[in-house]
This record gives sequence, structure tokens and C-alpha cells, in this order.
Amino acid sequence: MVDLLVSIVIPSVILMKFSAPEQLGANQALVLALAFPLGWGLFELIRYRKFNFIALLGLISVFLTGGIGLMKLDPQWLAIKEAAVPGLIGIAVLVSTKTRYPLIRTILYNRKVLNVDLIHDRLAERGLVDIFELRLLKATYFLASTFFFSSCMNYVLAKWIVVSPAGTAAFNEELGRMTLVSYPMIAIPTMIMMILIMVYLWRTIHGLTGLKMEEIMVQQGKS
Repeated sequence: MVDLLVSIVIPSVILMKFSAPEQLGANQALVLALAFPLGWGLFELIRYRKFNFIALLGLISVFLTGGIGLMKLDPQWLAIKEAAVPGLIGIAVLVSTKTRYPLIRTILYNRKVLNVDLIHDRLAERGLVDIFELRLLKATYFLASTFFFSSCMNYVLAKWIVVSPAGTAAFNEELGRMTLVSYPMIAIPTMIMMILIMVYLWRTIHGLTGLKMEEIMVQQGKS
């Protein structure tokens, strides 16, 4: 809820309601609005003391949005930026399958969510590690597809909503409207797809190991 307020609701209200010349003005409103998600992102990174590719891209995205507005670039660059960030994450997810550190293990199949050691031991006992790895790879392709979906939808929304010149109150208002609309049109469908991937992962683990839900999931206060 805090993340929703700081990253979407408050910046959108500032952009849509306080960008007029007689209020904060376009540039000041843009800087103030972006300060909330930027400050929250930095706070989260410092708090958990763990910098990662996705968090870094999020911060870069905020800086780029501010740069496009303050430098009064063509709104086309906003659409490209909106598509590029999730698109790059999707590509990174696919590329990571060829490395020792596939991103699905960071995003979904990790020790903060699942009892990874117990799952691996049970798979090893049954000789099913290779089969599980193949299904985990399939889940990775599903995961990448959610980011590509977000990339396409971000581009469409940006082109559809943000049409005014950057650096104007109208641009800010449209940017705020796009931010609000993106939640029901992009964030919620993406969240549903993530949940479906988790369900697929859980059913795979349960089917191969015979472990129950409470054994698979990390219990609160335990790791």
C-alpha cells in the first residue's frame, strides 16, 4: 500500500493538480512528483543493502522520465523509455538462463519465498532434479513474457495518452494520467500473470516432491 501511494498515487496527483503556472509550475511539479518514487527506491535499496539489476533499472527509469520532461524532448522518447525498461528486464531474464544466476531464482524461486534447500533435497532423493530444472526453465519463459507484455502495453499507453510537448503542464497532467491508468491496465494483469507462474511453480514442486504447501513455503519468521 505504501509503495502504491508513493510510486503512483502521490506523484500522479502532483502532476495532474499542481503543474499549472499559477501553482508549482511544470518543471517544479515534475521534479517533486518524481522525488517520491526516486526517494522511496533509494530508501529501499539502502534499507535492504542489496543493489540489483531490476531496482537499478527502476531508478534509471525515474531519472529518464525527469530528463525527458526537463529537457523538453519529444514525447516519443517517453514511449520508447516506457517500453525499454520492462523489455530490458525480459531480455535479462532470458539471457540469465545461460548464466549461473538465472533471474527467476531471484524473483520467484528464492529462499525468502520457498524452502529451496528442502525442495532440492527431495528432488535429489527422487532423481528428479533435471526434470525440475526443465520446468523451471519453462517458468522462466513465462516470466519473461510478462515483462514483454508490460513493455508493449507501456508503449501503447504512452503513445495514446502523452501527446503534449514535454515541459508543459499538459505533458505533466498526461504523464500523471498515464501513471494512474497503467496500474489497472498493466500492473494488475502482470501481477495476475506472476501469480499464475507461482501456481505453476507450486504445482510442479508439489507434483515432483510430494511436499505440502506449508513445507514448500517459507514460514513467517523463518528462512
